[in-house]
Amino acid sequence: MKVLVIGSGAREHALCRSLSLDPDVTALHCAPGNAGIAEVAELHQVDALDGAAVSALAERLGADLVVVGPEAPLVAGVADAVREAGIPVFGPAGEAARIEGSKAFAKDVMAGAGVPTARSYVCTTPDEVDAALDAFGAPYVVKDDGLAAGKGVVVTPDLDVARAHANSCERVVIEEFLDGPEVSLFAITDGETVLPLQPAQDFKRALDGDEGPNTGGMGAYSPLPWADPKLVQEVLDTVLQPTVDEMRRRGIPFSGLLYAGLAITSRGVRVIEFNARFGDPETQVVLARLKTPLAGVLLAAANGTLEDLPPLRWSEDAAVTVVVASHNYPGTPRTGDPITGLDQVAAEDTPHAYVLHAGTKREGDTVVSAGGRVLSVTAVGKDLGKARERAYRALSRIHLDGSQHRTDIAAKVAGVAEAAEVAEAAEAAEGA
Repeated sequence: MKVLVIGSGAREHALCRSLSLDPDVTALHCAPGNAGIAEVAELHQVDALDGAAVSALAERLGADLVVVGPEAPLVAGVADAVREAGIPVFGPAGEAARIEGSKAFAKDVMAGAGVPTARSYVCTTPDEVDAALDAFGAPYVVKDDGLAAGKGVVVTPDLDVARAHANSCERVVIEEFLDGPEVSLFAITDGETVLPLQPAQDFKRALDGDEGPNTGGMGAYSPLPWADPKLVQEVLDTVLQPTVDEMRRRGIPFSGLLYAGLAITSRGVRVIEFNARFGDPETQVVLARLKTPLAGVLLAAANGTLEDLPPLRWSEDAAVTVVVASHNYPGTPRTGDPITGLDQVAAEDTPHAYVLHAGTKREGDTVVSAGGRVLSVTAVGKDLGKARERAYRALSRIHLDGSQHRTDIAAKVAGVAEAAEVAEAAEAAEGA
């Protein structure tokens, strides 16, 4: 099977890494890719938002499957263009991808499907915004209706901050605050059959202790030892399958990856949001634990044959990923800084830990930063404590001037009481 992956982030590197390990994949291509993806796939230049250009590239390469990674090309209808060229594609049609492209549309689908979610108002004027904020009270949850690269949501106790964000958006969804821990659950679907993956938890805030501004995600871990063992089946029955059935009923079947962002509240599971693609950085840890070869699963979703697949096989190991971000992220990040230590990680930490590239590019013999989130340092271990120890040990070998990362990814669940203990754990591991 020849596979073409569209995208350039750590999510796409995780996908390409898994596909490169699949014995059925005879040729792997990525467009536009990044410096890390270049080590496992042949790179091509393409405008990822241009469906005609993507489908032309797929035809030229003789691709048997196209995997569209990011949300913007999906909402732009790139998967439609590839399907029209007669090539199997993993990713929903543009109209179906509106479940991520419009928060208001997603709320309407959830209402039709009877999916539990937060009460909300859709606002387009300052008066509507003020009325909605007053109705729900603090903490305020304000979501840009459109795509915002994971940074369109503000959760704040400050009314002025909430109002300012709402009024900066053309259309905004204001909703009640959901208490309880958050869970990310992915499901692969062909529009009828829904195949849930293993749950993960990500860390959205920029700073330790869940402080600082929202980001696209600063780290993640899987599995969730604190979650109810029946959680996946419950979410499949009450959220994922009803949503896929409702989309099909509306004549806009959803085929690809349906991502449910969930809050485990005191009143039960509630949907925070849907995404139309693999999440970043959760993909990094979920795929690290998937033992079933990936290409056949994605192709079955594209071809409508998911029900014929045997159950997915999963590793008992845990996985942790820690994001290394550029100076000033999530503001205007500084780029062009050299990254060192990658070869050392490859030499000393493989196969238990490895680096997935996001915002990187190669300048001569040097890999330099080229975006806000630069690397995802990922590791596996017999438990979360071992996995995070390996991730932080590998991260300690990497240098990027001015970079930042959280030191508390999976700390609480792994039994690390204080973030300061990360350094001690790394030192102890090096001496072991």
